[in-house]
Amino acid sequence: MKITVIGAGNVGATAAQKIAYDELAHEVVIVDVVEDLPQGKGLDMFQAMPVIGSDTIVTGTNTYDATADSDIVIMTAGLARKPGMSRDDLLFKNSEIVKSCIEQAYAKSPNAFFIVVSNPLDVMTYVALKATGLPRHKVIGMAGVLDSARYRTFIAMELGVSVEDINAFVLGGHGDTMVPLPRFTTVAGVPLSELMSQEKIDAIVKRTANGGAEIVGLLKTGSAYYSPSASAVEMAECIIKNKRRILPCAVWLEGEYGLKDVVCGVPIVLGKNGMERIFEIKLSDDEQAALNKSADDVRTNMAKLAAQA
Repeated sequence: MKITVIGAGNVGATAAQKIAYDELAHEVVIVDVVEDLPQGKGLDMFQAMPVIGSDTIVTGTNTYDATADSDIVIMTAGLARKPGMSRDDLLFKNSEIVKSCIEQAYAKSPNAFFIVVSNPLDVMTYVALKATGLPRHKVIGMAGVLDSARYRTFIAMELGVSVEDINAFVLGGHGDTMVPLPRFTTVAGVPLSELMSQEKIDAIVKRTANGGAEIVGLLKTGSAYYSPSASAVEMAECIIKNKRRILPCAVWLEGEYGLKDVVCGVPIVLGKNGMERIFEIKLSDDEQAALNKSADDVRTNMAKLAAQA
């Protein structure tokens, strides 16, 4: 098993580190345009392997030759939003970066699965799909896994219980219009509504939607990377080990949940064949309306890219 991580920033480097530490692949390649950065981080990680007890080989590179024949490619590269930069600026800049990186990686590894982490997540997953021309089961965005993890964390904090006993998921786009589903949230099998008031549930849902912004506000000069990288690696592990877990991921929809021709977060079965099927659940009218709104926001950004082209 060989995994390429595009981007040697905080998310990419942390993802590569976890893959190597957990010995999920024989080889991890980190690629970045910044000269010597991926080489330095790769060598540093590789030198930790004797301590960790892992035989994973870690290398860094500025070209895509060393990424050839990767089984999985994790796309993390992209710009963070800077002062004076609009969301549209970020959309256009990162679409160029993602398209270029994905095309180069795909040329060397046409049989790989692609996991997209770059923001704005749902639209960048669409860009990756277009750049590769691969079927939808092979290009998957990491959004709901992270959002669900935040949601579960906040519930565990409120109840003072283990995060392991909380089952929950978040649908929709990776942004302000994401759709946490309290009706399907349980703690050791007990519905969440039995354990806390609606007021507290609403507060947790709101905090989940603002989870990334909260961390940006605390860090001041950066954004989250431990939880996004762990979420991306969890997805890779499902493919590597054929775990066939049900995880909320951003995928191209073809009528599921009443949505078509858009990338949006829904529960999928994730295994050795990538997205093996979309796990459809019956939503209430309010839940479906919220999901539709979230998908519409993604469509708006997709249309902006189409108009620029």
